[in-house]
Amino acid sequence: MMDKILLAGFGGQGVMFIGKVLAYSGMLGGREVCWIPSYGPEMRGGTANCSVLVSDEEIHSPVINQADAGIVLNQPSYDKFLARVKPGGTLVVNSSIIDTTQKRDDINIVAVPATELANEIGNASLANMVCLGALLPALSLVDLDSVKTAMDEVIGKKKPELYELNVAAIRKGLQK
Repeated sequence: MMDKILLAGFGGQGVMFIGKVLAYSGMLGGREVCWIPSYGPEMRGGTANCSVLVSDEEIHSPVINQADAGIVLNQPSYDKFLARVKPGGTLVVNSSIIDTTQKRDDINIVAVPATELANEIGNASLANMVCLGALLPALSLVDLDSVKTAMDEVIGKKKPELYELNVAAIRKGLQK
């Protein structure tokens, strides 16, 4: 079994962080993982995307032509990656800033007002983690417990106050 995940947005929206958390989640769970980042030419404000594969078997190719699931955090990413989700897959969309008029009937589009929900927690930059929470039910090999363990490894020891905010944001997304 394998989860093939695409994540995309503007630089600074936390796309790479979500990817790292998912990869760590799989790795700490004894799974095979692959995380491939792709940055636009700009540092902040440019496009950024990454692919994450989490598998209970050896990964023979890191290339994702059709993803099982994904998160898009801005309109250009939605327009670009909508076609890259396989039929029956799930795409989590930050509906606070993305117009989902263009749709596909063969995938599950989960429209989450992530920016508003993150503002309820007190930090709009947590929209990425709200979307991660909304994505978790669509994944086979990653769950809330593995994500919490990974985040503790990635940020918990350095900035424990951010750990709790991130977990709260993920829980908000899980409720959607």
